Amino acid sequence: MTTSQVSEKALPESKKRSKAAKGTVKIESDKGWLRLRFSVAGKRYAFAVGLPDTLLNRKVVQAKAQQIELDIISGNFDPTLTKYKPEKLSQESKADLLTIPSFFESFMEYKAKEVCSKTMEKYRATYNYLLKFFCDQPVNFLDEAVTEKFMNWQFSQGLSPDQVKRRMEELEACWRWHKAENNPWEKMGKRIKVPPKQRPKPFSREEINTIIEGFRTDRYYCSYADFVEFLFGTGCRIGEVIGLRWQHISDDCSQIWIGEQLTRGKRKAAKRNRARTITLTAKLQNLLIRRKQSNPDPDSLVFTSPKGGAINDHNFRNRAWKKTLTRLGIDYRKPYNTRHTLISHALDLQMNPVMVAQLTGHDVKTLYENYAGNVNSRPTLPEL
Repeated sequence: MTTSQVSEKALPESKKRSKAAKGTVKIESDKGWLRLRFSVAGKRYAFAVGLPDTLLNRKVVQAKAQQIELDIISGNFDPTLTKYKPEKLSQESKADLLTIPSFFESFMEYKAKEVCSKTMEKYRATYNYLLKFFCDQPVNFLDEAVTEKFMNWQFSQGLSPDQVKRRMEELEACWRWHKAENNPWEKMGKRIKVPPKQRPKPFSREEINTIIEGFRTDRYYCSYADFVEFLFGTGCRIGEVIGLRWQHISDDCSQIWIGEQLTRGKRKAAKRNRARTITLTAKLQNLLIRRKQSNPDPDSLVFTSPKGGAINDHNFRNRAWKKTLTRLGIDYRKPYNTRHTLISHALDLQMNPVMVAQLTGHDVKTLYENYAGNVNSRPTLPEL
């Protein structure tokens, strides 16, 4: 397919890198700006065309690509590229052309290669707010006063200080990634003071046993009982348990290797690329032995949904978890609280914090700051 044959519906696919056919001039997007890439007589060429990546500009660049293709076929190709290159634009002119939302959109495309789907959802939310507030305003429209108006407008939309601060930090990172001469977002995030939040209350031992038994006796959600018990017993992140495969478990089921996680169907390395091996209690070991079939497929999941697929953490939380806790009369806390609960009880039992951090994949400082919500691990006032 030549560039001239690309339909409007196929345009978004043209942003993806793929090997072009011989004689084809390929349109690419680099940090929100269009460029052309092609080969002539074994020599590769690539140059920017000086236009931001928009639907209209892609049609303009498409015509230029077609001209180059015809010149190659007819023998009139200019190897110096002078015939095809536009006049060099200044940074100020580029800022006039590129809109604020599209500036962030190119940053999103770059980040999509390295962040999880949950993070991309947050980026998309930020993009939608930019689109709603700025529409097609150019990048050079921004200054500190305008960014402050955008910040205050988000508060008027009902966003929390934590949400607004995160968005300001995302935008600051975007402008830094673009190496923009001025970064009007630089000071915004620091000006937002996020009120401290009370640490979540860990589940008591009685609540843990009640929840596990509640799942085991539930006609609809009993298939999640082992999954829930394993979450409480290991303190692993939910995605780590969802993504656990039989190849990660020792032959006698006494140890598990945690180096991957599975979230919303996307498998990736464990957080911070930190792998760890956990020696299980006899109770959890027997749980796995009961689930283990003879010669299980090493790639198959240890814990699955009722239909046999990967567990969707969103569906599990909103259906099985919430309904079960409500039925049992237990105050709602997110499933992730199973991790906080394990750490709190381990510290209550005077377990070495360094050992706890090794089991859960934290550093000791993070462990105390974010997870040590139990009474015995806190400093106490002296008796006077």
